[in-house]
Amino acid sequence: MELTPKLRDVEAHFVNQPGQQGVLLSDPLRLVDQAVLLPMALAPLLELCDGTRDEAALRASLAVRAGVQIGPSTLEQVLEQMDEALLLDNQHFAEAYASALNDFRNAPFRAPASAGQSYPADPDELKARLESYAKESGQNDEPVAAPEGEIRGLVSPHIDYERGGQVYAGVWHAAAEAIKEAELAIVLGTDHVGGAKLALTHQRYATPWGALPTANTIVDQVAQAVGPEVVFERELHHRAEHSIELAVVWLHHILGERECPLVPVLCGGFEPFLEGSKRPVEDAELMAALGVLREAAASHNTIVVAAGDLAHVGPAFGDGYAIDFLEKARLKSHDEELVGALCRGDEDAFLQQIRDEGDRRRVCGVPPIYLALWLLGASEGRVTGYAQCPADGQGTSFVSICGMVFC
Repeated sequence: MELTPKLRDVEAHFVNQPGQQGVLLSDPLRLVDQAVLLPMALAPLLELCDGTRDEAALRASLAVRAGVQIGPSTLEQVLEQMDEALLLDNQHFAEAYASALNDFRNAPFRAPASAGQSYPADPDELKARLESYAKESGQNDEPVAAPEGEIRGLVSPHIDYERGGQVYAGVWHAAAEAIKEAELAIVLGTDHVGGAKLALTHQRYATPWGALPTANTIVDQVAQAVGPEVVFERELHHRAEHSIELAVVWLHHILGERECPLVPVLCGGFEPFLEGSKRPVEDAELMAALGVLREAAASHNTIVVAAGDLAHVGPAFGDGYAIDFLEKARLKSHDEELVGALCRGDEDAFLQQIRDEGDRRRVCGVPPIYLALWLLGASEGRVTGYAQCPADGQGTSFVSICGMVFC
């Protein structure tokens, strides 16, 4: 372990249960199944582990800044646990990352990471589950009435099916006929780990019904336009990320026995566009990649899918207040304004509203939704479903989602 520990970007969740209070830390890439529960008194250690302090300096800083006295052996034990859980940016993590990336690239396909957890791994059970959501939402096996014009794109949630199943069913059935005729599907999903604006892969995405092909010629054209080191730098994020997977399962369900090549693209790194005045169209690398994708979409019968949720609000996401009835109504009003911009095909108005709000509602679907609208060009959208999904057991935190189709 390095002499000056440096914390990686990790997942952190507050835990407040009898006998368990603290910050639960885990690896967002899921390279290991270990997690570390750090006592609240030691939470300042997370900020201090920036790669500039050795263990003696960490203990001294904890004492001065937080008034926490910790012995050398205790700190060593904590750091060892963090190292074993791959929470530190060091050689141990680098070796584990390289090994996992090699395994991922050499596997026959990208395995469905959420099968058996977010949805049934058995293909017959999964088909029955998805069909049940259609019945619950008032749909049946026939597609619902579509808006006038040819459907070219859609927004699908990426929340779990248990909470969002009816919204999923509404949008995928609305787009069913277009999907059955599609020659190419460009699937844009939120990269919850972040770090890169676009992350591509050559891997095929598998579902319980088999693996769909990836349009690797198009992937290679994007890599040539931007640079392989750019688009494949975060390729391993595809391994455990659920956003594209949950959309591809529905896509495969609608396709049935038919194959449709995919271009799976994880999207993140929008902080510069949310925090400043720079627009995505001013980013040369991003526009070079999207230019290739737009050209590919124009030369094929293409469906563009944005897998993104809307707001994440309440104590479960760090807010210091509970979401009551009135706040839920305000949340819906803000969402309606966002969705209104999307219905007009105005991705810049969509982005500007989130900027004006300071992204305080944590709309995690911004990158894929914005980029999907840009790829589609002039378009008109229609909402097929909306829901505010509970995010804690107390009913005080919510995630809002919607389904939309675009002509």
